[in-house]
Amino acid sequence: MNDITPTGRTRVRRRAQRGSYDRALVNAILDEALVYHVGFVVDGQPFVLPMAYARIGDQLYLHGAVANRMLKALGSGAPACVTVTLLDGLVLARSAFHQSVNYRSVVILGTAREVTDAGEKRAALDALTEHLAPGRLAEIRAPSEEEMRATTVLAIPVNEVSAKVRSGPPVDDEADLAMTCWAGVVPLRLEPQAPVTDGHVPPGVEAPPVERFRRGAR
Repeated sequence: MNDITPTGRTRVRRRAQRGSYDRALVNAILDEALVYHVGFVVDGQPFVLPMAYARIGDQLYLHGAVANRMLKALGSGAPACVTVTLLDGLVLARSAFHQSVNYRSVVILGTAREVTDAGEKRAALDALTEHLAPGRLAEIRAPSEEEMRATTVLAIPVNEVSAKVRSGPPVDDEADLAMTCWAGVVPLRLEPQAPVTDGHVPPGVEAPPVERFRRGAR
């Protein structure tokens, strides 16, 4: 798996030592997260919207109704900025200036294309289902032809991309180390809770184990 060649737009400049162009790291962050934010411009107005997604190889897939304004804009060639962030901890320093967070993030720049091939479209929708809930495809009804026609799927290449990571304890000024206040990291993690059954599940059908929904957080 090759490293990614940074461009002038994706090279990390601020805290450059935290930047990474390792494709394995980029993929790991994308595969762990559940939501990304898509930035785009329509008629001079910027928008940033959260979307569920899935990755297949070096392509990210998103979907929505055919009338969706964002998908129409992106499908017509509007440039996109995609960001994903995993928040790993609160970094509590001895000074307000050095207060921070531990995180893993990815920024992708590119132009989306509409997926028109029926096989690729179905594979993308299947991947979206499995990304949110592994094993779910075997339990539910597949989309009907009418539902497929009502859905737009876009693909964004994961080519012009960089990752940025902050980890570890606070970095305090030497003069502050003698202070008596507590300093360190409060770890954070997205943790699924026990499933809540809706009112139409037949008796005897058990909820899936919560372990199925745990993400790969450190």
